[in-house]
Amino acid sequence: MKNFLKLLFASVVCTVVYTSCKKLDKPTVSGNGSEVVLSSSSSSLTPSAADSNNVVVSFTWTNPGYATDTANYKYVLEIDSAGRQFTKEATKTVYGSNSTTLTGRELNNILLNYGFTLGVPYELEVRLSSSYGNNNEKYVSNTLRISVTPFNDPSALTSSVSSVVLSLPDAALDANTFSWTPSFVGYTGTVTYSIQCDLAGAGFANPNEFLVGDDLYTVTYNQDQVNTAAAVAGIVPGAAGTLEYRLKAVTSQGAISYSNTVNLDVQTYISTLRFYMPGSYQTATGNGTDWTPGDAPEMIRDQRPGLLNNMYYIYIWLPAGAQFKFTQGQSWNVNYGDNGSNTLSSGGGNLSVAADGFYRISINVSTLQWNIMQGRMGFVGGATGAGWNPPNVFPDYALGNAGTNLFVGLTDLAVDGWKLIDNDAWNSGSNAVDETRSYGTPLPSGSTLEINGGNFNAVPAASKYRVIWDGRDRDNVTYQSMDASIMKVVGDGLTGVAAWNPAASPVMTYAGNNRWTITLGLEANLDFKFLAGADWGAFDYEDNSGQNNATGVAKKIKWEGGDNFKTPAVAGTYTIILDEGAQTVTIN
Repeated sequence: MKNFLKLLFASVVCTVVYTSCKKLDKPTVSGNGSEVVLSSSSSSLTPSAADSNNVVVSFTWTNPGYATDTANYKYVLEIDSAGRQFTKEATKTVYGSNSTTLTGRELNNILLNYGFTLGVPYELEVRLSSSYGNNNEKYVSNTLRISVTPFNDPSALTSSVSSVVLSLPDAALDANTFSWTPSFVGYTGTVTYSIQCDLAGAGFANPNEFLVGDDLYTVTYNQDQVNTAAAVAGIVPGAAGTLEYRLKAVTSQGAISYSNTVNLDVQTYISTLRFYMPGSYQTATGNGTDWTPGDAPEMIRDQRPGLLNNMYYIYIWLPAGAQFKFTQGQSWNVNYGDNGSNTLSSGGGNLSVAADGFYRISINVSTLQWNIMQGRMGFVGGATGAGWNPPNVFPDYALGNAGTNLFVGLTDLAVDGWKLIDNDAWNSGSNAVDETRSYGTPLPSGSTLEINGGNFNAVPAASKYRVIWDGRDRDNVTYQSMDASIMKVVGDGLTGVAAWNPAASPVMTYAGNNRWTITLGLEANLDFKFLAGADWGAFDYEDNSGQNNATGVAKKIKWEGGDNFKTPAVAGTYTIILDEGAQTVTIN
């Protein structure tokens, strides 16, 4: 009897322990629930943009019967592309209710995030998982198959104007602004927008496309951009026509949407034409490869009324016997040469110069005239020694030929008006290729020059001035003017002179004709430069020869910043000649 009681007690203990262990695996409430049965209102859906905010499909399911208030029931609707086993599912969570719905836009955005193509039907699989609110006792329903076609959810595109008159002088001004509403509203990924343009009626068969960017809703185009788009679309430059625009929207997964079409009436202009001068001189003068338009120097556009896109000119050094032609653009597709009777012709023969020198070469592609004359620039006016008499300008009041379309010169200016001039006679107003060009402007140093325009303002005080005529930017010929009464040598290579101390540095002597000289002691293989002022911040010259320290050789200089000059390899007394006109320095 005692042994039987012991066995009975052990059995009861085991039963209690087992029951306690089993309850740990169950929710805190009793009742395990059961798998639900899912149903949908439709098995095939083809919604449109008009259905964006409307319910397009409803889902209902049976009660799982959990032992708690239904408000605590948790349901997760799972949607994925058929055959993927819900590995990339989209979900919608519902509490307490035995149904849910999806609007056209909600369903469409699920499809877009899968990268589905608009207008093509796809098979989706849908199922429902149910559980307590703490995710215990989770069951998965039956799986439904639904055919769904994603739809275009486009932007609404508008233009700030319906017509625009374009002109070359106003090319940089705004022409119109496009604005639009977002595509695929509610889509969670990035949408990239582009503007497409084509000739009206072409149906965007071969549109020109302009990228705008990601998640942006406006873009402004200037007159040049619209004019270029018109030319690409097929509107003859200078004629009127109609362009049609639309917005292209692309999702991160590659779905593409197009907006409504907006028409824009345009009056176009002939775009900027650029001319180049390829020839046999290019390799020898550092202008690329001979007879290669892509390397050839560009000619300056004469932007005076009536001459824009017609007259072009260049100031350039050419070796003896140099031959050349003129190309519209950097190819041989449109080129001009001499027709044998001193006029230009398409595809004509080469032009040439007999002697080496600095030349001014001018062409007019409208009149087919050409002219080659000496390339020079000089000071003229009441402030100058030449007075207002061009025959007095050359050679005594000439600037130096510093490079292609670049002149630098020094002269004494009084407090009076003055200009720059490239010939020994005034312009007659004919606008012919052989006419003089004078330059001036009442605007300060650094401003754009006017051809045959107003005078420069009088200098603040009589002194020696440095003037730079700069046509290296073929679209904007400018000038600089500054005091040039001092030129110093500064550095750590000057014998007995404090290193890099402008106040203690020796002053050069102006020898005329844009040249400065000085004789002084130099240490071996050290540095120096030229400073046109009493302290740092003044105009200065640096080395442009790769720090060549050979003596007796004219070495190139520059003022845009660079390395210091190097003193000779042997210390001693040397004479330095700084030639601002030729832009060289020689140490003897």
